Amino acid sequence: MKNTKRIGTTLVAGAGVLGMLAVSGCAAETDTAGGSDTVTLAQPSWVGAQANVAVAAKLLEDEVGADVDVQQLDEPAAFDALHSGKADAILEDWAGVPEKEELYVEKKKTVVPGGDLGVEGHIGWYVPKYYADKHPDVTNYKKLNKYWKDFQTSESGGKGQFLGAAPSYTTHDQELIDSHDLNFKIVPTGSEAAELKEIKRLYDAKKPFIGYWWQPQWMNAEIEMVEVELPKYEDGCLDEKPITCGYDTLMLQKYLNADFEKNGGDAAQFLKNFEWTTEDQNKVAQMIAGEDMDPEDAAAKWIKENKSTWQEWMPKK
Repeated sequence: MKNTKRIGTTLVAGAGVLGMLAVSGCAAETDTAGGSDTVTLAQPSWVGAQANVAVAAKLLEDEVGADVDVQQLDEPAAFDALHSGKADAILEDWAGVPEKEELYVEKKKTVVPGGDLGVEGHIGWYVPKYYADKHPDVTNYKKLNKYWKDFQTSESGGKGQFLGAAPSYTTHDQELIDSHDLNFKIVPTGSEAAELKEIKRLYDAKKPFIGYWWQPQWMNAEIEMVEVELPKYEDGCLDEKPITCGYDTLMLQKYLNADFEKNGGDAAQFLKNFEWTTEDQNKVAQMIAGEDMDPEDAAAKWIKENKSTWQEWMPKK
């Protein structure tokens, strides 16, 4: 297996990355024959994205014959990298940077759609089921102020605590709180791992909590959460100020650097073919985050057990 390019993960900070990456509009060095010399995958910080990359990278190395470099880049920095050619593909986009998609995909055409990932994504506000069972109307956002004291902590002061997402995640929670006059304060968790740890702690203690939560999420197999019904998402509602609507449900997308898509040979075709289910992603994510398994080992286990699935992704000879 060719793994010399993937010994470590390249960390690139989001701040200032546009200036660093705007040097070139060319794709990473590729080969138009069987595969690319090095395929550079942008990996967002959440574990589901890590699961995508772990499986794709191992199959690219073992079956397609490409070396793989992984750069940890959340969506804004990833689109800059795809545009400049510093990255070849991102496998999970939540439409969190529409202005960059419009600039690079529609106008400059340096980034192209790579097709559906096959996973349906949804963001929302959630409470644990044991709390919703006792207080059924907590699932109506208009009733949240009735219960804010139950969520109050030392960090939230005279308001209810709302567990916030990692800073790089797609969110408009503060605008929702403000526009609907909800007596809640967002207390940032800092990262996905920190949020999961805090939610698990509160859940095991059967304490009330409310916060930003999403699907797919491997921990949903271990805890029961109930969604708060926010105002329905409609096209264009995020353009309104202030934002009053909730979150969309969407099929997560892949994007490729345009030159790589054209000249990346089997590697590019494999990534366009890569499409699995929410269940598949959650299985690998649970092994990585829930069982503390090395991502490459988790990918190898899934690959061994799902040959009929990934064989469909292989470029036709």
